[in-house]
Amino acid sequence: MMSNNTKVAFLGLGHMGGPMAANLVKAGYDVLAFDPVPAAQDQARRDGATVVATAVEAVSASDIVITMLPNGRIVLDLYGDILPAAKPGTLFVDCSTIDVGDAKQAAELAVAAGHRALDAPVSGGVAGAAAGTLTFMVGGADADFAAALPLLEVMGGKVVHCGGAGVGQAAKICNNMLLGISMIGLSEAIVLGEKLGLTHDKFFDVVSTASGQSWALTSYCPVPGPVPASPANNDYQPGFATALMSKDLGLAANALRANGVDGQIGQLAAEIYNRFNQEEAGKDFSAIVTDIRKRSEGETA
Repeated sequence: MMSNNTKVAFLGLGHMGGPMAANLVKAGYDVLAFDPVPAAQDQARRDGATVVATAVEAVSASDIVITMLPNGRIVLDLYGDILPAAKPGTLFVDCSTIDVGDAKQAAELAVAAGHRALDAPVSGGVAGAAAGTLTFMVGGADADFAAALPLLEVMGGKVVHCGGAGVGQAAKICNNMLLGISMIGLSEAIVLGEKLGLTHDKFFDVVSTASGQSWALTSYCPVPGPVPASPANNDYQPGFATALMSKDLGLAANALRANGVDGQIGQLAAEIYNRFNQEEAGKDFSAIVTDIRKRSEGETA
């Protein structure tokens, strides 16, 4: 194994963070890991990370701090605890998917405390985290991006510097807003095709090579059969869970309103997935087709 003198604090060892931290250990980085969940701690130890008792302990001994957390409020609260404990000039890299405004505030807090900061949300899911093939969308200064790049390339297959602070988050929510809209539109078209006597196979044969083609159809088809690897063939086990899509569309809707964008479809998509999430949070987001089908039969209110 290669040796590396860079000490990395990794805070948040869930389904995404745990495998990401493990890949840094495999690459020779000295990873000080913290998560309040005992099972996550145990897995991190098995992966070779040094599990410490507090986030402050991890940060105070590290050169780079990576966070992978559920929401912006948690990120900002944690930054309040750990920024004073960090060595001057520590690079903070937040890989959580959070509101653009929260990402900018986190960066401002870090800089005001004498540190450096990047927002670096990811795409690629748990499989991508495990395989080290995530896509990173990064916001922050050029020099800070260059400093983080070697680590990001260990954890990801593609790393894009999108712009200044918060612009990585902007890229993530714009992409996921479009994906959510695409999946709803595709699912409505599929259900309409069913009503009109069009089989799923024939729908796929036509649309996959016609002007309605989309990634949602050709890589993630929401009905069983045409794309064998899609979650539809596994009872809609995620994948990318409905709860996560609902969260991301909520962030996008907030950004639409905050920036005066007439984003009627984006806001409607957020409402649709928010409602569906109340019923099927544990399903893959492509299961929205089943909800549209039920509603089209009058089975739900």
